[in-house]
Amino acid sequence: MKVAIRKATTQDFPAILSLIMELAEFEKASEKVTNRVEQMESEKDLFGCFVAETEENGIVGMALYFFAYYTWVGKSLYLDDIYVKESVRGHRIGKELLKKVFEVADEEGCKRVRWQVLNWNSPAIEMYRKCGAEIDDEWLNCSFEHEAIRNFRI
Repeated sequence: MKVAIRKATTQDFPAILSLIMELAEFEKASEKVTNRVEQMESEKDLFGCFVAETEENGIVGMALYFFAYYTWVGKSLYLDDIYVKESVRGHRIGKELLKKVFEVADEEGCKRVRWQVLNWNSPAIEMYRKCGAEIDDEWLNCSFEHEAIRNFRI
């Protein structure tokens, strides 16, 4: 299977959003996705994305990232989502997407690349470990969604 990894364009946003929805379904959280193509278009300067594409199946994977600043190390890249359609897994597409993200991090002088993985996603954890990732089981995520942000009070 011949796969091309390339930088996403705004024309890819519908396919990327479809992959995001597939990922959310896989993670049993599809009701939490509120993003829309129009929102992605208006916020396109806030993130970067690579897509994996085949002639036979079109866009079959993506890696979406943004830059962050961590006080302990400085400029970093946060990989928000990486996803490959189940039907084409096992062809190194995820590793190739990761490679492109790491190339960007290196070119941009990032001191850290960080992402999250669900503790029950054994295939992904195994792949990340094989790539050399340190997987932390100590830190917990803290999040506020839109309404909670608006209503934040101390």
